[in-house]
Amino acid sequence: MTIYALSSGPGISGIAVIRISGQNCSKVIKSMTVGSFPRPRVATLKKINKINTNELIDEGIIIWFPGPNSYTGEDMAELHVHGSRAVINEIHNSISKVENCRLANPGEFTKIAFQNNKINLLKAESIADLISSETEIQRKQAIKIMSGKSSEKFNSWREKLIKILSNVEAKIDFPDENLPDDILKDIKSSSKKIKEEIKKLLDDEKIGERIREGFKISIVGPTNAGKSSLLNYLSKRDVAIVSEIAGTTRDVVETHLNIDGYPVIVSDTAGIRESKDEIEKRGIKLALKRAEDADLNLVIIEPKSVDFTGFLNDLINEKAIVVLNKSDLGIKSINANLNKFNPIVISLKDEKNIDQLILEIKKRLKKSFISSEDILITRERHRQHLEQCVYHLENFEKKNKIDDFDKAAEDLRLATRHLGIIVGKVDVEEILGSIFNDFCIGK
Repeated sequence: MTIYALSSGPGISGIAVIRISGQNCSKVIKSMTVGSFPRPRVATLKKINKINTNELIDEGIIIWFPGPNSYTGEDMAELHVHGSRAVINEIHNSISKVENCRLANPGEFTKIAFQNNKINLLKAESIADLISSETEIQRKQAIKIMSGKSSEKFNSWREKLIKILSNVEAKIDFPDENLPDDILKDIKSSSKKIKEEIKKLLDDEKIGERIREGFKISIVGPTNAGKSSLLNYLSKRDVAIVSEIAGTTRDVVETHLNIDGYPVIVSDTAGIRESKDEIEKRGIKLALKRAEDADLNLVIIEPKSVDFTGFLNDLINEKAIVVLNKSDLGIKSINANLNKFNPIVISLKDEKNIDQLILEIKKRLKKSFISSEDILITRERHRQHLEQCVYHLENFEKKNKIDDFDKAAEDLRLATRHLGIIVGKVDVEEILGSIFNDFCIGK
């Protein structure tokens, strides 16, 4: 099957890039152009016609990438044409009339590249992350993963485990052959070293995921404290409805911000109070859940609610900043119980001390994004498989008897498999190859 799709952004633009990949790719080019076929990887100016006619659609650049030396590993072409909807639609319509050609599914070009071993799963994911990156730190992380550093580390661990497994498999398959004592000793030592390295990597405070997904800030507090006003101020636009009517915000309102290059997701939540309204009660429940999941909570209150301490005991911790708003109404003294939380006193109405609040937010951001060059986990998927790998390695270490070799081998297989799943590589034949290539059994 040959697939095609618009690879550049949708909408009117100066140039649009339409990508085609598959066995009938050359047939599409021949059916829609006249004259000599474009040379490989050479930008060629061509008149692009409706299929099998001389009716001109547009004039543009065609680049031909014969497989396997293409992004997908198949025959592939790119049409660089003018970016009007009419041009794009007519080219798509013409390509669809070629036998076995259809519109590509989301991400299908990259999926085919993975299936043809042009890229691994980590690189495929990093390509998606690079496309969706909004800040410099997100771009840098995606590029770092694309460079293959994480793949090299995961593959290195996997190859070492395969080597260990080949020794264990050899003992199972050839029980009469005694493995040297130093090999048996190295098996335990190597597996333990790999396990400790993975555990160290897992202890990264999820910085990689935070960079990719964004630092989550939740604005929580009682009704009419100024939560929506604060969201609008930080966003520099009217994201949330502001009203003097208590309980206006009932759902979670989100906005994505770039603060000093850091990706941030700020959420305005429903005011916390006792309520009999079922919809408002659901909103309050969502607010508390969002606060629980947030990286930072801005707990905002105002002079009339300084005694509103019921939720403070639950929400104020190391990931909270207490904000006392509406100082323009007059604050003679701050409640002693509140003072111990070191609140930042602001007035959104008079725009007073908000810079102090933003400075504190930036400090928290920088602290949370402090990282080394060894951030290799960027998705929950990676973390889950690494945790499972550690689990099976710990089970392997508990098996010391010869009778346990079958079970020990299974623990190693599962640990190896979880590492392979991360990069999209699982091949049992590699274990057999390691046995016969590296062992002189029966010699």
